[in-house]
Amino acid sequence: MFKFKKRRSLPKETERKIYVNQADRNEEFQYADNFIKTSKYNMFTFFPMNLFEQFQRLANFYFLILLVLQLIPQISSLTPWTTIVPLVAVLCLTALKDGIDDVQRHRNDNLVNGRISHVLRDGEFKQERWDHVKVGDIIRMENDQFVAADLLLLSSSEPHGLCYIETAELDGETNLKSRQSLPETATLLDDNAAFTRLRAEITCEAPNNNLSRYEGALKLDGSQLSLNNSQVLLRGCILRNTVWCYGVVVFAGKDTKLMQNSGKTKLKRTSIDRLLNYLIIGIVMFLLCMCTICTIACGIWESQIGVKFQVIQPWDVFVEAIVNRQNQSGAIAVIAVLMFFSYFIVLNTVVPISLYVSVEMIRLAHSFWINWDQEMVFKDIPAKARTTTLNEELGQIEYIFSDKTGTLTQNIMTFNKCSINGRRYGDVVDEAGEMTEPLENTPLTDFSDNPEADLKFRFYDKTLLRDVKKRDPDCDLFFRLLSLCHTVMPDEKNGRLVYQAQSPDEGALVDAARNFGFVFLYRNPTSITCKIMDEEVEYELLDILDFNNVRKRMSVILRKDGKILLYCKGADSIIMERLRPGNDQLKQITNDHLNSFASDGLRTLCLAWKELTPTQYSTWKAKYHEATVALENREEKVDAVAEEIEKDLILIGATAIEDKLQDGVPDAIYSLAQAEIKIWVLTGDKLETAINIGYSCKLLTDDMREVFIIDADDAAGTQDQLEKAKTKLGSPDSPMLSPAADGIPRSKSGVTFPGPGSPTIHDIATVENGHSNGTAAKEMDENNICALVIQGKSLVFALTPAMEMLFLEVASLCRAVICCRVTPLQKALVVGLVKKHKKAITLAIGDGANDVSMIKVAHIGVGISGQEGMQVCRVLFI
Repeated sequence: MFKFKKRRSLPKETERKIYVNQADRNEEFQYADNFIKTSKYNMFTFFPMNLFEQFQRLANFYFLILLVLQLIPQISSLTPWTTIVPLVAVLCLTALKDGIDDVQRHRNDNLVNGRISHVLRDGEFKQERWDHVKVGDIIRMENDQFVAADLLLLSSSEPHGLCYIETAELDGETNLKSRQSLPETATLLDDNAAFTRLRAEITCEAPNNNLSRYEGALKLDGSQLSLNNSQVLLRGCILRNTVWCYGVVVFAGKDTKLMQNSGKTKLKRTSIDRLLNYLIIGIVMFLLCMCTICTIACGIWESQIGVKFQVIQPWDVFVEAIVNRQNQSGAIAVIAVLMFFSYFIVLNTVVPISLYVSVEMIRLAHSFWINWDQEMVFKDIPAKARTTTLNEELGQIEYIFSDKTGTLTQNIMTFNKCSINGRRYGDVVDEAGEMTEPLENTPLTDFSDNPEADLKFRFYDKTLLRDVKKRDPDCDLFFRLLSLCHTVMPDEKNGRLVYQAQSPDEGALVDAARNFGFVFLYRNPTSITCKIMDEEVEYELLDILDFNNVRKRMSVILRKDGKILLYCKGADSIIMERLRPGNDQLKQITNDHLNSFASDGLRTLCLAWKELTPTQYSTWKAKYHEATVALENREEKVDAVAEEIEKDLILIGATAIEDKLQDGVPDAIYSLAQAEIKIWVLTGDKLETAINIGYSCKLLTDDMREVFIIDADDAAGTQDQLEKAKTKLGSPDSPMLSPAADGIPRSKSGVTFPGPGSPTIHDIATVENGHSNGTAAKEMDENNICALVIQGKSLVFALTPAMEMLFLEVASLCRAVICCRVTPLQKALVVGLVKKHKKAITLAIGDGANDVSMIKVAHIGVGISGQEGMQVCRVLFI
């Protein structure tokens, strides 16, 4: 009935070799099978494991000891049933609850393991359960099916071996992503005989949890072919818009990236749980003191009075069996010890066994109140308390850590403004020629003559469309880049062209280009086709240098009419330092526009391009191919080679995208601040954008004495700025950071950005020298409120052991803290720092997979099922 496997210890994998269609050779490596297990117990381990867990609670352990004492008749005056019945009832109710939860996990495991795949067996594709799939097997999948294991894509029904997947189970994103097989295997198509004859060797990385990287090589017919993440279908993905595809299993079961990322969620114990344990310890100590006092009193009474009554009430036989009747002092000591345990039993009601049960019932009721709260229903979607053990912590929160995009803001991006060759577009101007905010009656730009235009697109500046129609070369180049430099996938719904983008920003830019007549139509691995001003144009796609958190830019290399073109878009700081020397006036004007856009709380990108000679490209391509086939440090080598080609660029302009605030955010943050709850915003946005969103949502206010900016590039500079901030926090004479305090003009959000003849934001708010008047005050009055803004590059040094306490001290003295340009790991480290040293209740709130790490670290996690997906909602409290 049960199958037990004898496991022998295996050395840690550093790389993996897989032989396609050679199961006997793969068996030698003892790779994990495709069986998964998320349950905790089975029928043999349930009772011992569950009892062990329950007796880790001090109250249960106390009553177990009490029961053992009551079974000794010499010291117990009470029947043991007075303890057995309530203890067994509590243990059984808890075990029943745990058992029901684990049965559900077993059902889910059986449901997943029992899914059917078509696996190549003896020359035919036969139906097999998922848990029977092994590394090296070839699997056939059809549209809308889940991927059974991590697969290397071999071929598909789409041209050039393309297929499309939805990765909601992995990262919560519902947009489609493309994967493409190698040209050498794409020719296999759906030929069963060809798959049966296929013999190949795959050498790849060991199992890991990095969803965005896969490094390997395929040895096929004597050729060595490089493999990367674009050829891999991960377990948990769903095949979309693809009739069929074939793949070979590279990771199975617990080795898949999905299972590597799932991990064990840490048990979060609330302050009430910890308090109950302390109370139980205190009560038990009090009980022991009472029993000790009674024991001493008993010994005194027996030695002075009790010995006189031995004739009519002799000592118990049990006492005489231990000591001689003539040894009165020994007998009195034994009686006193027995009375200690007797009083321990008699006074057992001091520790209420129903304490934990009562608390659990109250928590359960509170969780139902959260689920039923009509004030927390949005578009018929109610709040959901995913645990019953943390809700009382909501009233004790001292620190809130929030993501910005999709949490404070809606994460619905709209193309708002742009700068093209030094000309600014997108501003709304009144009759007097002054810039103003658009109103409901402000006329919109008319795109009715464009049949492909998005009816929801809103743009107010008519001059941009006029210049585009005049075929202005700068505007033409600007929108041509937007329509070509991206990874968007086109789709059709209800007869209308729609785009599936990996990020809302990218989708907004491609959609904007469509509305201005540069319509991205479709793509394949070798070309991109657009309709530019009603003329269909095809570009040969040579290479895509994709975006990542290190590069902070993406590029495409295209060929058209014999010319090789490189189009690049990315963060302004990254693009500006890679521009061709000269044309400083354009750079300054564009930089001024970028700062102005950021002061309005807009997200910005820079656009640039260059033309390559055939010799330049062929030389670079050889280096790039060598980097892509490297088995060690491939990602770093590819980035280094990309750096060689992405330089001496020509600036085109900049884009500005609006991400509107969620409804009610400013009032909510203001109310939390009034309650002395400290709010920290952790975001990947640039400094200026983060600050201005801070002002928009009232996290930062003009009443603050100072906003400290920590933006040093090295450890010494970071420490110096933090030390100066600490000094100024102790000085009540620091000037206010307000529009009228220093006579410096500021944007509508209250923060100053560089302009001609104006000091920079660093001059205004960066930490300066000051005089300390002693230790920084622990309590801040309303006239001494400050805020701290720190860049991710400085946070790297601030979170080191040598500097973390200084950073925490400065941040703790500020009402609000904004950490910008931070990574998911840095978010978790910041939350962990506060949680460890401040001993305060923390809450983390986010809506994307990049927020999962900080939510797991915080005491309470709140997730928003927003534009970035649902992944975060699987690991949290609400």
